[in-house]
Amino acid sequence: MGFPSNGTTNKPLKFLIYGRTGWIGGLLGKLCESQGIDYTYGSGRLENRVSLEADIANVKPTHVFNAAGVTGRPNVDWCESHKVETIRTNVVGTLTLADVCREKGLILINYATGCIFEYDANHPLGSGIGFKEEDTPNFIGSFYSKTKAMVEELLKNYENVCTLRVRMPISSDLSNPRNFITKITRYEKVVNIPNSMTILDELLPISIEMAKRNLTGIWNFTNPGAVSHNEILEMYKDHVDPNFTWKNFTLEEQAKVIVAPRSNNELDAAKLSKEFPEMLPIKESLIKFVFKPNQKTAAA
Repeated sequence: MGFPSNGTTNKPLKFLIYGRTGWIGGLLGKLCESQGIDYTYGSGRLENRVSLEADIANVKPTHVFNAAGVTGRPNVDWCESHKVETIRTNVVGTLTLADVCREKGLILINYATGCIFEYDANHPLGSGIGFKEEDTPNFIGSFYSKTKAMVEELLKNYENVCTLRVRMPISSDLSNPRNFITKITRYEKVVNIPNSMTILDELLPISIEMAKRNLTGIWNFTNPGAVSHNEILEMYKDHVDPNFTWKNFTLEEQAKVIVAPRSNNELDAAKLSKEFPEMLPIKESLIKFVFKPNQKTAAA
């Protein structure tokens, strides 16, 4: 489904991107440069409607991208003790941007989260039965996830918004502390649970293509299938550091060292796969886009 009122067929692409200092926002700018797409980073605060209107008036974009948001530093536990700040950006800010974009006839590509589900009786761990786009979120264990689920529900009413459910994002930059692989290689202990994940090197270019196609609605923005912590660390050991070792612990043990529970789930990526049949399954994408470019060992 498309949102035709921005009339992008007649004029060159011009992207307005929020989240300049963030990981995804930074990568989006580099992608636009490599593809020769004109882009500008928004200077307005998401929760400040007048500043967003000024950005749009100045930039005159064809599409708007929202990669701004509060995930917390160093992790989502921060949101448990900063609830108002989390609401201000993740709820008030995102809704304000969506509303301004709708008023101006613009599509908003919104990088959201898939960490609003957890395995349940209808979607058991290891079953391959993933949560679909129309499923109701069932995970509110963290305040971060709770705000994200609220916003997703409200954004369903905005026909100009394309909501991308990102999960445990991974890129080929293994030095980036936001990278899921970098995180788990630095943890003292890791759980070992299969999850859906997003390989940014493969999927961020797809999100730009989605904007070009004026796609809207909710999309599970993950590679097909699931992969566990141990499977990723085995790949890391095979390709990057043959001497790497790690220790596992249980969810119960993990709960003692974190403030808020974490989401574990598999999302059904069939909708995205139908639109982009070239998208690789998660393990193949990990090898091609992440581990082969970083290979330091003999051919694995």
